[in-house]
This record gives sequence, C-alpha cells and structure tokens, in this order.
Amino acid sequence: MSEVTLTVKGMTCGECVQKLEKTLTGSHGVARAMADLESGHVKVEYKEDLVGEKQIKETIEQTGYEVE
Repeated sequence: MSEVTLTVKGMTCGECVQKLEKTLTGSHGVARAMADLESGHVKVEYKEDLVGEKQIKETIEQTGYEVE
C-alpha cells in the first residue's frame, strides 16, 4: 500500500471534502482518501499495482479541483 498527500485548490466547504473523498474512494485501487478543508490537502492510500499518482491527480481534476 502506498500513500500520497496532495495539495488541492478549489475545496471551499464540507460538501467539497465529501465529494472528493467519495470520488477517490470509489476509484479502482484507492483504499482510503482523507481531505482536509483547512490545509487544502488530501491524503490518499492506494495500491500501486492498480493505480498510480498520475491517475489519482486526474481523478481529482475531473472532479473539478486543481492539484498543485
């Protein structure tokens, strides 16, 4: 299991956090996603043999947020 913490721009409320976490955890290979509105970070635990950091970033961007 691998873990990455990404800075996400565009989260403005609790619903944004829930939407991002739900979308990421519904993605193939993602075991857990924890977004923090205050810091603007999302920590993602994933199985590197099923998904990579690039795909995780693409999923976040497709959800409507910007990854730094």
